[in-house]
Amino acid sequence: MTHARLARLRTGLLWAVAVAVVAAYAFPFVYLVLTSFKPATDAVAVPPTVLPRRFSLDNYLTALDRPGVTASFVNSVSTAIVATVLSMALAIPAAWGITRYRSRAGRMLMAGSLLVRMAPAVAIGIPLVTILGALGLTDTPTGLALAQTTVALPLSIWLLASFFEGVPREIEEAALVDGCGRFGALLRVILPVVSGGVAVTAIFAFLASWNEFLFALLLTSVRAQTTPIAIANFQSQFGLDWGPMTALATLYSVPAVVLTLLLQRRIVAGLSLGAVKG
Repeated sequence: MTHARLARLRTGLLWAVAVAVVAAYAFPFVYLVLTSFKPATDAVAVPPTVLPRRFSLDNYLTALDRPGVTASFVNSVSTAIVATVLSMALAIPAAWGITRYRSRAGRMLMAGSLLVRMAPAVAIGIPLVTILGALGLTDTPTGLALAQTTVALPLSIWLLASFFEGVPREIEEAALVDGCGRFGALLRVILPVVSGGVAVTAIFAFLASWNEFLFALLLTSVRAQTTPIAIANFQSQFGLDWGPMTALATLYSVPAVVLTLLLQRRIVAGLSLGAVKG
């Protein structure tokens, strides 16, 4: 067998493995979407069928007609935006200070953020219930956004620190020589250089808040309830209402999927930037 034929065979095997992995990973979501278009009887049929016998929008109409669903979408969007803004506002100066000053306190902050990220969410959620309850912020979008910031902030600091590490110090020194202060150099010079990394970090912070479930379960009841909780509430005396539940889950997945597809080039570019040292 020639070298060229071996190379083609190796490439074909790699593509086959890649397609199999993607198919296995994507199948649950594809099944979710297909189930959302099934009539009520087909959604709970045993044995289940992958493709709907008849496509129907009844599940979507039922899900959107349920009280509180529209408000939960609004709460999810507003909470995710506030949590993202807070995370970025705190993570940018923290990551910049850590990478530029390289002090022991900075290394301790990085280690502490990693430990917080590794800790089980329930270990953080239980004290947050007490703290936010004492502040009167339970069942409010503000309180939930503050809680979700504790999830997004450590990840944001670690990502931004890697991006700032890739910026040569000479760029900041040149800005200082030209009359900028350190904060001015950060705003006018460094952030434009790492704008791709900042965008990537903001996207991940938004998705971390968008997909968060436990804090929303612990800290909300009616007014600030988010869509993941609304999805979990599709229960009846006979069990889970699979049709409307999968329909609402499909709708809730659309913003995250669209955001990722629209910004995939910036995500790849930003991640590549963080991997390159200046």
